[in-house]
Amino acid sequence: MTSVLLLGRSAELTAAFRRLGVTVHSAPAGAASDGDQLRVLVTRHEVDHVVPLVEDVDVAGLKALEDSGVDVVPSAKGCRLTVERDTLRTVANEELGLPTTAYRFADTREEFEAAVEELGLPCIVKPARFSSEKGHRVLHEGDDIAAAWPDRRVMVERFVDFDHELTMLAVRSVDPATGRLATWFCEPVGHAHRGGKLAEAWQPMEVNRSALDNARSMAARISNALGGRGLFAVEMFVAGEDVYFSAVTPRPHDVATVTLSSQRFSQYDLHARAVLGLPIDTTLVSPGACTMLYGPVNDLAAALAVPEADVRLYRDERAMVLATAETVDSARSRAAQASEAATRSIG
Repeated sequence: MTSVLLLGRSAELTAAFRRLGVTVHSAPAGAASDGDQLRVLVTRHEVDHVVPLVEDVDVAGLKALEDSGVDVVPSAKGCRLTVERDTLRTVANEELGLPTTAYRFADTREEFEAAVEELGLPCIVKPARFSSEKGHRVLHEGDDIAAAWPDRRVMVERFVDFDHELTMLAVRSVDPATGRLATWFCEPVGHAHRGGKLAEAWQPMEVNRSALDNARSMAARISNALGGRGLFAVEMFVAGEDVYFSAVTPRPHDVATVTLSSQRFSQYDLHARAVLGLPIDTTLVSPGACTMLYGPVNDLAAALAVPEADVRLYRDERAMVLATAETVDSARSRAAQASEAATRSIG
């Protein structure tokens, strides 16, 4: 029986693999960054595929496993290129020529202040190392600068007056017609962040044809550069017909949880199928939206009373509201209504 080792935890991805008859093992906390532990786990469980779900991985350890014949998804190279922002920007901007906003990296307060002065205000400060804790901060005026230095390496990025944030999901698997790797695209996902956290997402996102073609080309080029199979969430900014590369995550992403309700197969199903080299179906079945809740759900019944709404509860007091409708606007409205109902005080 096929066996996978997940580096990190995902109930949805675990369920997706099990529906395909795969035995799933989850590495204990900290094992992803320890090549020796990884080798022991792979041997003990006779693992066929290693699937990182976190950024903090021992890339050298993954490469050793790959060299020994273990399948690392998307690839050890793909994991290495997406750990640090400067490595990824070098590949995207300097090697592939993908449009990006102007950026500078800073290791000291002096370099940080010089970068802000060069790029101008407003600008965005991001951790140089990718992390599930986003830690993004927008600087609007000079008084923000002194308090913004986090005493660690950062990327300072020029603020773009963009129309939309957009994520393209590119899925690389084996095409049954040719037996070769091919790329499929999901309908674009729109999303909004508030306070550095994901607030809502919706699918499909309305994008003009030229920008959509540019976005798909960008997603294909960066996922091909990372190599291997799997689902790649490529984050972009759209301004008119111009598309700017922001980041890529070589695994399921929070912004695409909306696919749990909007697509025939969610991002988790697609990632599992791609890991196994199975046929891919990115059919959209309904416009959908989701909202993220970061506190307690007080009235689950009221939220579920909203038409076509669903609520997913997690152990860390996070929750997600999903909704579908005939239009994206209606789906977003239902998701917002259900979220408000879920968090309303009782009594």
